[in-house]
Amino acid sequence: MSVLDNWDQWKGFLGGRLRQAQEKGMNENAVTEIATEIGGYLSEQVEPKNAEERVLADLWSVASEEERHTIASMMVKLVKNNKE
Repeated sequence: MSVLDNWDQWKGFLGGRLRQAQEKGMNENAVTEIATEIGGYLSEQVEPKNAEERVLADLWSVASEEERHTIASMMVKLVKNNKE
């Protein structure tokens, strides 16, 4: 099963990658930039596997570049706060 199949597994996967990036000294702005790029890739290349991902994909499809950056930032905060 892919981490994309289950929302909680997806958040856990993202949280793990966030911790790794921070341990290597990457600041939150850099992480958010990468998250924005990943969001773009996922929206173009990966079919949503669950309802939560479908909502994100639908929001991403109508969002401006600034709004996409905000969505990515919120996802970073979500997985960060999920582990605190």
